[in-house]
Amino acid sequence: MNPRMKNLIEVSVDSIRIHMPTAQHLVILKEKEADRYLPIWIGSFEAQAIAAKISGNSVGRPLTHDLMAAAFGDLGVSIKRIVVTRLADQVFYARLYVKQDGRDLDFDARPSDAIALAVRAECPIFVATEVMDSAGIIPDADEADDKDKGEVQVDDERLAGSKDEPGGRRGRG
Repeated sequence: MNPRMKNLIEVSVDSIRIHMPTAQHLVILKEKEADRYLPIWIGSFEAQAIAAKISGNSVGRPLTHDLMAAAFGDLGVSIKRIVVTRLADQVFYARLYVKQDGRDLDFDARPSDAIALAVRAECPIFVATEVMDSAGIIPDADEADDKDKGEVQVDDERLAGSKDEPGGRRGRG
C-alpha cells in the first residue's frame, strides 16, 4: 500500500439529504468497509451537481463541475482521487489529486467541489482516518433497520461538528 494512503478510509457517496429544519443540504459519505457515515454540509448548487451525476439525471446544460471535468479531460489532466483531509474549527478541508503529463499535482478544494468532480471522473474518494474518527456517525441498532429502508437518521446533535465553511456558515463543503 502507498504510504500516503495508509491513514485513509475509502468512502462512497451514500446520498444527498436536506436538513428539514434549516433547508440546508448534506452529502452523506459511507465508509466502504464499515457501517459508518460522514455527513458534510454543502451548498445547494453542489448538492444539485452531485445528485444529478449519481442519479444519472441530465440537467440539459453543463454544470460548472461538468465544465471542469471536460476541460481537465481535454487538457490531459486525470483526477486520481480526492481526500477529505481534515476538520478544523468545524470546517472540512479536501485535496484534489491529479496527474498531467506524468506530473502528480494536488490542489486545495472544498469537499463538495472535490466530490462533485470525483463522481464525474469516477475516481476514489477517501477520508482521513482522524476525520472519520472525529466526525463519523455509526447508526445504532434501530437506525440500522431504517438504513435498510434507505432512511439513516441525521439529527442536529450528530451534525454539530459538520459545518463546512470558514466563518461558520453552514452549507459550504
